[in-house]
Amino acid sequence: MLINLIGILAGILTTIAFLPQVIRTYKTRSVKDISLGMFSIMFTGVILWFAYGLLRGDLPIILANGITLFLVGTILIFKLRFHNRAI
Repeated sequence: MLINLIGILAGILTTIAFLPQVIRTYKTRSVKDISLGMFSIMFTGVILWFAYGLLRGDLPIILANGITLFLVGTILIFKLRFHNRAI
């Protein structure tokens, strides 16, 4: 039980770390300082973690990476959508 609690807490913290970036990018529509390469690699890594969690049936890994996948994917979409906008 304690192991799952630690995993869930770690997942919550690392997942919500992306939330301020999503909110800021949405509000400002500025993606100038966002690295497409970094977020592309991160997105791919999170897909693999999510698949790993599914294959293992590990709920903390599935939940954390499912939500992170959404947030990182949102930032990637913003980067591709807003990249030509003037500041």
